[in-house]
Amino acid sequence: MAAEPAGGAAAQAPDRNLALELVRVTEYAALAAARWVGLGEKESADQAAVDAMRLMLDSVRMDGTVVIGEGEKDEAPMLYNGERIGDGSPPEVDIAVDPLEGTTLAAEGWPRALSVIALSGRGQMFDPGPCVYMEKIAAAEELAHLLDLDRPLGETLELVAREKGTGVGEVTVMMLDRPRHADAVEEIRRVGGRIRFISHGDVSAALLAVTSGSPVDILWGIGGTPEGVISAAAIKCMGGQIVGRLWPRTDGERRAALDAGYDLEEILDRDRLIGGDDVFFAATGVTDGDVLEGVHLDPRGATTESLVMRTRSRTVRTVKAHHDRAKLREISGERIG
Repeated sequence: MAAEPAGGAAAQAPDRNLALELVRVTEYAALAAARWVGLGEKESADQAAVDAMRLMLDSVRMDGTVVIGEGEKDEAPMLYNGERIGDGSPPEVDIAVDPLEGTTLAAEGWPRALSVIALSGRGQMFDPGPCVYMEKIAAAEELAHLLDLDRPLGETLELVAREKGTGVGEVTVMMLDRPRHADAVEEIRRVGGRIRFISHGDVSAALLAVTSGSPVDILWGIGGTPEGVISAAAIKCMGGQIVGRLWPRTDGERRAALDAGYDLEEILDRDRLIGGDDVFFAATGVTDGDVLEGVHLDPRGATTESLVMRTRSRTVRTVKAHHDRAKLREISGERIG
C-alpha cells in the first residue's frame, strides 16, 4: 500500500544531526519569503520560499525523496512529491517540506507564518496520497492519554479539566475558523470551554498545543494531512501526541483512497505518521508568532529565530541568527538593501 513504510530503512538510518544542516534551509526560505510579507502576493511569497529552499537542499549531504512537497510534478516544478533532493550521498531519507506554511499569513502580514522541514529514514514517512485532509487532535505529553477522536469533544474537554484540576472554563482549544467546525464549536461552547480560532497555520498551532505551559491545551480540527505529518515529526521530537484519521472531502477522493489501499478508519498517531527513532525537524519564523519570532530587518541585515529538533536526543534548540545585508541581497534581490 502506498502509505506503508518500505523495508530496509533501518540500514540507512541517519547517523548525524541533519537538523543542524536543515535549519540553514528553513532560514534561507524564511528570508526569501520575508521580502513579500504584507504585500498581498501569496504566490510570489511562496515561490520565493520554494526557490530558496530548493537551492539550499542541494547542499545537504543526503539522498532525499520528497514525500510531502508542493504538489505533483506538473503542478510544482520544484519540491514536488517524489523529487530527489540532496547531494545523493547517504543517508537515504524521506522529506516533508512546507517552504511557507501560512502563505496567506505572510502575504497579509499576519502572525505565525513559518518555513518548515521534516526528515525521517527512507520509507518511514506516511504518504497521504489523495487524502488532502485529516481530522486531528494534539496535546502535550501530560494530556496525551486523553486524546480520542471517537469520544465526544465535550467529554474530552471535561477530562482535560479534571486532569488539570480546573473547571472546563480554563480549557482552551485551538482550531481553524472554518464552517465545517460549526458542530464542534457548539459542543465546546455547551460545556463551557474556550476556543482560540486561527485562520491558517496548522503546524504552528500544533507546536503551541504540545508545548507544556502554553495557553492552548488542545489542537483539534479537520485540516491538512501534509501539515499533520509535519506536525507529527515535531511532536515526536518535543513529546506529546497527535492522533489523526483521514477525512476525504468528496466521494471521488474517498474512492481514490480506498483504491490505493488506505484504511479510512485507521487511527494515525505520531509514530504511524512518522516512523523510526531518528526524526529531524526544523522551522524558522517568517512573521512573529506564539512559537517563533519572524524575520526582523535591521541596519546590518536581518535576524531569524528557528527551532531545531531531533528525536534521538530529544533536544529542542532555539537558534537565533543574524544574516548580513550581502547575504540578504543574494537570497532576496534588491528589494532588501
